[in-house]
Order: sequence, then structure tokens, then C-alpha cells
Amino acid sequence: MGIKILQQSKSQKQKAEAYIFFAKAADLGNLKAMEKMADALLFGNFGMQNITAAIQLYESLAKEGSYKAQNALGFLSSYGIGMEYNQAKALIYYTFGSAGGSMMSQMILGYRYLSGINVLQNCEVALSHYKKVADYIADKLEKSEGIPVEKVRLTERPENLSSNSEILDWDIYQYYKFLAERGDVQIQVSLGQLHLIGRKGLDQDYYKALYYFLKAAKAGSANAMAFIGKMYLEGNAAAPQNNATAFKYFSMAASKGNAIGLHGLGLLYFYGKGVPVNYAEALKYFQKAAEKGWPNAQFQLGFMYYSGSGVWKDYKLAFKYFYLASQSGQPLAIYYLAEMYATGTGVLRSCRTAVEKRLKFLKKRRCIQWHFSYGIELPFKDIHLARRLYDMAAQTSPDAHIPVFLALMKLETVHLLQDILFFNFTMRWKWTALDNAIGPCWDLFVIGLIVAVLIFLLRNRYG
Repeated sequence: MGIKILQQSKSQKQKAEAYIFFAKAADLGNLKAMEKMADALLFGNFGMQNITAAIQLYESLAKEGSYKAQNALGFLSSYGIGMEYNQAKALIYYTFGSAGGSMMSQMILGYRYLSGINVLQNCEVALSHYKKVADYIADKLEKSEGIPVEKVRLTERPENLSSNSEILDWDIYQYYKFLAERGDVQIQVSLGQLHLIGRKGLDQDYYKALYYFLKAAKAGSANAMAFIGKMYLEGNAAAPQNNATAFKYFSMAASKGNAIGLHGLGLLYFYGKGVPVNYAEALKYFQKAAEKGWPNAQFQLGFMYYSGSGVWKDYKLAFKYFYLASQSGQPLAIYYLAEMYATGTGVLRSCRTAVEKRLKFLKKRRCIQWHFSYGIELPFKDIHLARRLYDMAAQTSPDAHIPVFLALMKLETVHLLQDILFFNFTMRWKWTALDNAIGPCWDLFVIGLIVAVLIFLLRNRYG
């Protein structure tokens, strides 16, 4: 009940209500609820911070075999938070956590062995830990989508509907909706994409997505036809799974030379969805789509040659197509490249390259951001710890440099204000409320502040 409320909650009050249920379940001995309460005590959710109590709860959970508790204790031991700074004990906790199934512990151990942090540097051991995480993620990716290929991705970035904002302003949306109703085919396709995946602040709405795709398809848009085929292939509330209808729309798109349509037909023939399995036909359509630069088709060709599905195994060709697909960021192509480098299949074995590929794959699946995730939770709880974690995030992922820079600016500002307001609890409460109100916009606030200071300096200099 608590998890359901937490997932659906939009206000702090609703989240607090969820934790009341967690507390009741924890009192009854529910391990998952106890884990939630331990996290709340550690991070101070809703003013509940008590690190000592959190550690006691984690230790109790660890005895019951909770890998999440093992991972948390390893983290606390490695930084000396609330308990003795002890890297040897942290390593033991992480080892037990990884044995229990903690992907986080696996990532941490992989990073430690790769970098030689409190252990002897060992690429092979690091590769083994990263492999377990990569296999887990790849398995979930393949199972959730039914076929070893990512769901058809957007052919045109719908972000071009507006500025770089992550939210599409309501008046702008109404304007584009007006254009779509007036017959602007590209806008129709873009709006269909936004509603299909729920982007730019728009709710995921399969009915609206199908509505716009059908209008665009009627006007002759091959992309729209392909997206309708995709919807019927995967199945949803507006377009129940129907292989025959998917085949119809993929064929319409393919007849216009559309890469998604060609790839869709290849999938239908490869997996025998609505048509008999026919590897020769699948190969033909994948090749045509791959020639047009479609990364999912390039991956599928690589997979066919790698596994020998309907063709002779050819690891050099498999490597070629996986590499081409990986250049566009196709995650499973990156995963299989890592496997080839790790085992020396079709390519000279390289532990270091295999690790790099696995890290790239995990980064694509958002698994590399754990340092930053821990840091972002702590500005009002442990400023010094948060600063160390932000620094580690920047070292772990180059993509984190800009958000980390902005987060550190916020952190230093908060640190200064906490020192000033330490003895004024009323003012401190107001500052906390202000942070909750504008927390998501701190980066914009800081950028605006920097711009204002620069304008002031320039006016003083040249005025």
C-alpha cells in the first residue's frame, strides 16, 4: 500500500502518508518496509533523520540477508558516516551485498577493482563484476521487449517543437495542436511521438498518439505508418496487439523506403509474428533498413551473424554491424561488443576495452549515476559528504560535470546560509520551505544569478 501511494504521490503530504504505512508494516516485521524506513532515517525524509537508528536497522536487516542493507552499510563504513571508517569492513559488506544480488554493490566492486581502491587493481575481477550487472540489465531489456532489440526509437527528435525546455508550454502546445488539425503532417507525427512516450510534460496517451499518427498516415507520412505498425506490434490500450495490422502498416511504410517500416517487416519475419519464420526475408529487410542507417536493423544483422540465426556464423560481420549500431548508441550492440572483447570472439581480446564497453552500456541504461544520486539526496543532511559524492560523480561520468557544477554551487550557497541561519530556526524553516519550492529550478536560478552579475559588471565597466 505504501509503495503504491509513494509511486502515485505528487505532494509531500501524500509521501508522508506512504511512510506511515511503511512504518506500520515495518513494526510487523516486513523487510521491504524496514528497508524503506532505514533509508528514510538515513536521508532524513520528512525530518526523520537519525543515522544511528538507521545503522541499527540496517544491521538488523543485514543479519536477515538484505543485500540493500549490506550495500548501505558498506557505503557508510567506506565514508565513516555514523560508524567507524573501515574500508576492509566496507569491502566485506559490498562483497556480501553483491553475493545477495545487489547490482549497486557489483558496480562499486567493479569500480574499486578497476581503479585499485583499497584492493589490488585487477581488470579481470572488475570485468567479472561489471558483467553480472550488464547481463542483468540486458536480460531485463530483452525480456521486457520480447525481442533482443530496443523498441523503435524516434526518427525525428520531437524537441524541435519548442525550445530546449523539457516542458512544452500549454499555449505552445495549443498552437501546435492547431497546426496539426490544419493538416501539418510533421507536427502531427511529432505530437504523436510525444504522446506515445509521454515527453515534454505531456501525459502518455496512446489514443491521442494513434489519432495523430492516423491523420499523418492518411496524408501519406511513411513515419506515421511505421509508428502505427510499431504500436500494433507492441500492443497498448488504443492499439491492441495485432500482428496482421502491424504487417499492413509496416508494409505501407516500407513501400515508401522507410527504414522503420523495413526493420519492422524484418522483425515479423525473423520471429514469425503473423507470418511464417523466414530468415531470408528478415535478412533482406534488415539489410535494406541498415543501409539507410537504422541502428536497430544494424544490431539485428549483427545478432543474426553472431548467433548464426538463418545465416552462417560470421563474427567479423557481427562485429562490423554491432560497431555500426553502437556508434548511434544502440545499447544491446554495445553489450554484445563488450562480450566479444571479453571473450576474444572475432576480435583480439582486451579486458580494458570490454570494461569500457560495459560501462558505456550501463551508462546508457542509467546505472552509472549512483554517486550523483546519493549526493543529490544530502544537501541539508551532510554537506561535506554530499560534496565528496558530487566530486566522485564528476570523476565517474563526464556527462555529470555540468549538473555537478550547478549542484556544488547550490551546495556552497546552502552551506553559507546554514551557517548564517544556524541560531534562527524560524528563518531556517523558511529557507527549507523555499528550497522545496524552487529545488527543481536551482540550476536556472544559479545561471540567472551569474548572468545578472555579468551584466552588472559589464555595465559598470563600459557605462
